[in-house]
Amino acid sequence: MPQDKRLVPDEELNRQRGFIEKIKDRAKKTGEQGRPLRAFTDTYGCQQNEADTERLRGMILEMGYTLTKSEDEADLIVINTCAVREHAEMRVLGNVGALSHIKKRNPDLIIAVCGCMVQQESVQEKLKKSYPYVDLVFGTHAVWRFPELLYKKLSGGGRVFDAVNAEERGMIAEGLPIHRDERGRKAWLSIMYGCNNFCSYCIVPYVRGRERSRAFSRIMDEFRGLVNEGYKDITLLGQNVNSYGKDTGEGIDFADLLYRLNEVEGDFLIRFMTSHPKDASPKLFSAIADCCKVAKQLHLPFQSGSSRVLKSMNRGYDKESYIALAELAKKTVPGIVLTSDVIVGFPGETEEDFCETLDLIEKVRYHALFTFLYSKRPGTKAAEMEDVVSKEEKQRRFDRLLKIQNEISKELHEEYVGKTMRVLIDDRGADSVHTLSARTDGGRLVHLNGSEALIGSYADVKIIKSSNWALFGELA
Repeated sequence: MPQDKRLVPDEELNRQRGFIEKIKDRAKKTGEQGRPLRAFTDTYGCQQNEADTERLRGMILEMGYTLTKSEDEADLIVINTCAVREHAEMRVLGNVGALSHIKKRNPDLIIAVCGCMVQQESVQEKLKKSYPYVDLVFGTHAVWRFPELLYKKLSGGGRVFDAVNAEERGMIAEGLPIHRDERGRKAWLSIMYGCNNFCSYCIVPYVRGRERSRAFSRIMDEFRGLVNEGYKDITLLGQNVNSYGKDTGEGIDFADLLYRLNEVEGDFLIRFMTSHPKDASPKLFSAIADCCKVAKQLHLPFQSGSSRVLKSMNRGYDKESYIALAELAKKTVPGIVLTSDVIVGFPGETEEDFCETLDLIEKVRYHALFTFLYSKRPGTKAAEMEDVVSKEEKQRRFDRLLKIQNEISKELHEEYVGKTMRVLIDDRGADSVHTLSARTDGGRLVHLNGSEALIGSYADVKIIKSSNWALFGELA
């Protein structure tokens, strides 16, 4: 399907701008009567959700609201949700439940719940029946229609629900206003949406739809804009960035995109996530090696070290091919920092399967792992699989894995001690001893001491000590 047929038509976007102006007029009148309207946003889940919230904030500001960090003083609360794991859903529902007290104190408060979680029919019904004070519910595909939905509620309508099925709408909305947090000069840039992989444990294709790549020119324009605005660390986002361009007909794949972005003038670093192993190629690794502005870092989720479990997960590779891929990445990009995701306790995982996972970890030797206990997601194939291993045994396996990975991380981080590295100082530190935090080219967290005026700039830092989770340095 040609790219332009998947774009939200200009006339539809213009309709939304009309609703923005109407809401802005209301906000202006309220401001004239005493104070500006205030909005609070909260985001759960992945970086793609963060990017969606940046667009929501952009629209909110154009509507005449100001942003607040306090739920208690807000006139509008927007909760952007995650559906990847049960724990995330329970946390969201718990926090939405707590908002009932604020609503009692301020009946005019509008509470909106959006994102991946509400794409699920069961969650929509739960919000309708058990959370009557939630005014507005919309899914991932309706983010661009937020002004219209909000105006409908503000105009005296009842509760507004607009959570379409992922298969019914897969449009790309370009030109939405974006409000990024400039602190640390880091930015997210979505290059594609959705996923075609249908891993048996994953709900993402059902709540975010099929893969849709943005046009190359749109990405280049937004990227140049970020560089011109002074952003130093730009992360390209997609559920599987390696699939970029397969659906555009432009003849530009993800590695090509990296080469072209690398040619943009400026002092910046390009990161990306997430990269699916079945689509990672020698061409991609060469691009990482060749491009001086692309971080020498690769997040390559393996999920399990058992070929039998990987087949059950529908991952599209086996243990041996994954290890060979990781070794090729190391050979092509000397010093590359590898990180990954792993699931412990997938249905049917045996002790032998788990030991295969530990073996893979010890062979590849990651700098860090994002580790998860399997979370059953209704609607996925894995949810229907028999699961006979107890929660207690899964937790024991989880703890064993962490112990091994922590030791590997500690050993790899010790190799940094004594080296001087160029880092981007991106935030305040956690305590008075380490007043700043930074990231290396490979994404390693560095704690150091210095003036807050350095936030958002590059600096040379000598690493003086390390732990399994971070590095500690001093300005060189």
